[in-house]
Amino acid sequence: MKPKANTTVLLCLTIAAGIAMYAGWRQPTLPAAPATASKSDPLSFVPSMLGTRPDGQLRQQGPDQLLLTPELVYLFDYYLAAMGEKPLAAIRAEIRHELERRLQGKAVAEAWRLLDAYLGYKRALADVEAALPASTHPVEAARRRLLAMQHTRSSYFSAGESAALFGTSDAYDEDAIARMEISSDRKLSEAQRQQHWQALDARLTPAQREERAAPGRVLALEQAVAQARERGAGDNEIYRLRAATFSPAAADRLAELDKEEADWQRRIASYQTSRRALMDQGRSNGAAMQQLRDASFSPAEQLRLGAYEQ
Repeated sequence: MKPKANTTVLLCLTIAAGIAMYAGWRQPTLPAAPATASKSDPLSFVPSMLGTRPDGQLRQQGPDQLLLTPELVYLFDYYLAAMGEKPLAAIRAEIRHELERRLQGKAVAEAWRLLDAYLGYKRALADVEAALPASTHPVEAARRRLLAMQHTRSSYFSAGESAALFGTSDAYDEDAIARMEISSDRKLSEAQRQQHWQALDARLTPAQREERAAPGRVLALEQAVAQARERGAGDNEIYRLRAATFSPAAADRLAELDKEEADWQRRIASYQTSRRALMDQGRSNGAAMQQLRDASFSPAEQLRLGAYEQ
């Protein structure tokens, strides 16, 4: 489930508050290839993760060395998004299972250590946020939050770990604050704002430019797909359109999602028709309705049916 966007200068208070009770500018990604269900499969973890796969492409060098990249934090945040549906202790255990599944040797223990450091860091952020002075200036508030995050982080991670795990998000946040400052500066003309923005663009690395452009390409692709379908394009044309924008593998995954969505909509339509028939017959008792649900939907899928029963 890729968030999507990841770390921003706005602190995630919900997660931080949950961690406090525990006693003991990334590029949006395309859906991952279907994975075999397992103990750490999110399909069996929380309902909101139905149809998603964990973020984070973990890497290690040799049998024991964990390569530190922002992907490790993406994995942690993916599961921490389940706060409210699962207690933190269960989320921590699930992350540890996932780390065991993906890594080997001493890299597992190192990842566990970093997980506990990250949980401690997020817990501390709740207190840090509460202590920040109030400000009516968005740029000033954002800069204070970012500096507070970085200062707090130094108590839990070495300089090298912070650079490897958070350097990308920090660069994104610093760029975002700089752009906010330009936008809010009333002394600048529109031409001057454009010049300042272009100067910031010139400082971006090729990877950062790619990440900034990615959301626009995804939106443009989906608009092109919708237009193609409206004029009667078939699955082969849609596949070629997606493959030209991303890759054949991504087009395959999106085609599979199309099939899953079409199957879901078909089952929902049939369910709604049968449900109305039961209600018209005065047979809307719990047992009859549950039998109808069980005929077409798994227990996990049934958690989504409330939105279709209004």
